[in-house]
Amino acid sequence: MTVDGAATTPVTRPDAGPVGPLVPAYGRSTLADLLPSVGHHLGVPGCDADVLGLPAAQRYVVFLVDGLGRALLEGAAAYAPWLTSHLGEGSLTSGVPATTVTSLTSLGTGLPPGQHGLVGITSRVPTTGEVLNALTWESDLVPEAYQPQPTMFERAAAAGVRVSSVALQRFARTGLTQAALRGPTFVPFPSEKDVQLRTDLVADAAARGQRTLVYGYERELDHAGHAKGCGSAEWRERLTRVDSMLARLRDALPSDVVLLVTGDHGMVDVAPDRRMVIEDEPELAAGVTVVAGEARFRHLYVDRDDPRSVARRWSDRLGGRAWVRTRDEAVDEGWFGPVADEVLQRYGDVVAAPTGEWAFMTRTFPQEMELVGMHASLTAAEMVVPLVVATA
Repeated sequence: MTVDGAATTPVTRPDAGPVGPLVPAYGRSTLADLLPSVGHHLGVPGCDADVLGLPAAQRYVVFLVDGLGRALLEGAAAYAPWLTSHLGEGSLTSGVPATTVTSLTSLGTGLPPGQHGLVGITSRVPTTGEVLNALTWESDLVPEAYQPQPTMFERAAAAGVRVSSVALQRFARTGLTQAALRGPTFVPFPSEKDVQLRTDLVADAAARGQRTLVYGYERELDHAGHAKGCGSAEWRERLTRVDSMLARLRDALPSDVVLLVTGDHGMVDVAPDRRMVIEDEPELAAGVTVVAGEARFRHLYVDRDDPRSVARRWSDRLGGRAWVRTRDEAVDEGWFGPVADEVLQRYGDVVAAPTGEWAFMTRTFPQEMELVGMHASLTAAEMVVPLVVATA
């Protein structure tokens, strides 16, 4: 349950410089390995091993806290006494990029990004040329067709496991839910402020069968980090609130339920003087047809130039401030795991990820200009998330 199997030495802090990206050890220690390991204990066909060494049980609750990076949790331990007391050495990595859309789909499908194909918050659709925002999913694309791989929830339900998702009512049938997390019985609650109702719904769902799997999701920590920064008092206050909710949940769960808590990515704060606007940088804009991804992991689509030339210009301009790869180079280095043919062109012809606390902004997505905390790159601060295992 550690990142010891990562393909390169982890970056120890987000400003450590170009010592190498943290490439996930897919199949051994990533978010994509969590539900298959749970499925092994629940008797789900095809889940042949528990690579994470989880406690054996017939009932599990998997709770994902958006934006809960391990480094952030360790740095704010005093504000999260319950989580800290259960932390231990357990860690996972997200896939690449370290962002919610990709991470939730890896969790939900049990597959690396190169297999499920949701390659970031925004990416170009090869068949239509549109830039899909997979969070809002304002597109005619059918989620189940764009991401056709069966989810772990579907597989578990087909094996007779009682599978539930306890989430805000508004998430019931969003495009991302249908693409990444389809399959469970949806158990809605109207407001995140009603912690007791939410706790009761999760505990009740966990007890509704001999074999059960319940998924829960918390988003307020991530929102505070984006709006105020992950070093802010507001972020710490949200962490304390989440910690209290999880402690209450563990107390409410039946004693035979194993509670697993993790995150989808970490976060770093990016100062205004470390934001480079692509449109203001001739070397960065040259030859790029479409910019997608996000400020800490850019997909650059190149239609009328040689991607190797674009990558070279980015590398020359940025020096050690970014890991810049052509798509083929990133695939060869294992950033995305094995990449399916139908997924390959969803990735940019060139990808660029900051090594330190930098961001590559674009006026194409003006809402990004308002963010303080950001994520998606291959630094340990963004990639490594905790895996808390809490038994009665």
